[in-house]
Formats: sequence, C-alpha cells, structure tokens
Amino acid sequence: MKIDILTLFPEMCEAVLSESIIGRARAAGAVDIVCTNIRDYTENKHNRVDDAPYGGGTGMVMQAQPIYDCYQAVCPDTHLIYMTPQGKTLTQERVKELAQMDHIAILCGHYEGVDERVLEEIVDEQISIGDYVLTGGELPACILADSICRLLPGVLPNDEAFTQESHYGHLLEYPQYTRPAEWRGRAVPEILLSGDHAKVDRWKLEQAVLRTLERRPDLLEGAELTDEEQEILNNPKD
Repeated sequence: MKIDILTLFPEMCEAVLSESIIGRARAAGAVDIVCTNIRDYTENKHNRVDDAPYGGGTGMVMQAQPIYDCYQAVCPDTHLIYMTPQGKTLTQERVKELAQMDHIAILCGHYEGVDERVLEEIVDEQISIGDYVLTGGELPACILADSICRLLPGVLPNDEAFTQESHYGHLLEYPQYTRPAEWRGRAVPEILLSGDHAKVDRWKLEQAVLRTLERRPDLLEGAELTDEEQEILNNPKD
C-alpha cells in the first residue's frame, strides 16, 4: 500500500512514522509512505501558502493553488482524505476499509483551515480524530496512517495482534499482565497462571464483555453477539 501525506511540515510526519513498528514496516517494504511539502508548489517568490480570509476573521487560510498543484503532481486521482474536526469521526471499521485500498492520500490543513474551493475540487473524504482542535493536521494524519498500516500484511507478527484488540470488533480488549506475578501487593489473576488454555480463553472473553459493558455499553447496542457473549451478559457476576 502507498500513503501520500501532503503537508507543510513533512519532517514532523517523518519523525513519527519513521520510528517503531511503522518505521520498520517502511524499511521492510510493507508500506510506502511519502511526505510531500505543499510549499514546494507555490507560485510566488516568497513560497507563501496562505492569505487573509475573505470576509474578515482571525488567522490565515491555506490557498487553493499550492494544494491543488501538489496533489496533481504527486498523486492525481488518488482517494484524498482531509483531516479536519469537521469530518466524520474515525472508527476502526473505516480504518479496516481504508486498509483495503492500494493507495490513499492525506491532506494536512494548518492555520485557520483551507480554502473551501480546493476541498470541493479534490477531496473525497473528511475525517476527524475527535471533537477537539489541534494546530494542524499532521498529528491526525500520523494517527490515521498508523492505524491503517498496522492492519497491513507483514506489519504486525500475525492477525491476532490486532483482531483481539479494542474496537476491532464490538468488544474492548481484556486486561493484560506480565512479569512479575505480584507487584506492590497486586497479583496477576490466578487463572492466567493455570496453564488451562480453555479457561484462560473463557476468562479473556468474560473480561472483554464485562469491560465493554462497564466502559462502552454503546458498542454492544445492535452488535451481533455470540451465544457465549450473550450468556456472559445475562450472568455478569459469573
């Protein structure tokens, strides 16, 4: 898969996406991420990419021309996503859908936003990472890219590394523990030390269901529950 990120701060995105799991995946060729500086496509001698908004107001607005020319030069006809608090909230379901594409592009806004005309002209989708505002779209773009990349073949060790996690389905993930078996008087649940894989699997499912019921009951509404999950919900104290 290829991901193009169009931004005024490519070094910022590179710093995040060159480290850890995603950095290793890029080095191994599991994903191709290219960060392009929109400023390289300006048509004025000062490389200016913004101007004052028509109608007044505070701040500056990114101009349509450099964004459009950058997109046309780097990734024309590619599914373009604009990161904005006004977009649809990102979900794991949408991440799974985007991970099936061969090529996407992500546009990072800055300042007070982007000229609406270029959004109407080339943007296919607007995505928000939550109901809050940041100084630019670079961090949201990195979050989107990370969430997609970890679902790609060869990025994580196996499918279980993500299929059992929170939000992949309709359940939050069960609690996790590691050595030592006791820390500050808190012991790891005995069942996890039992070696009985069937009981351990049942415990993990119970904890996932109960944790979801406690913290995010909305995820269970309308979900297609298995008989085992329904049994746990019907007898939450078991």
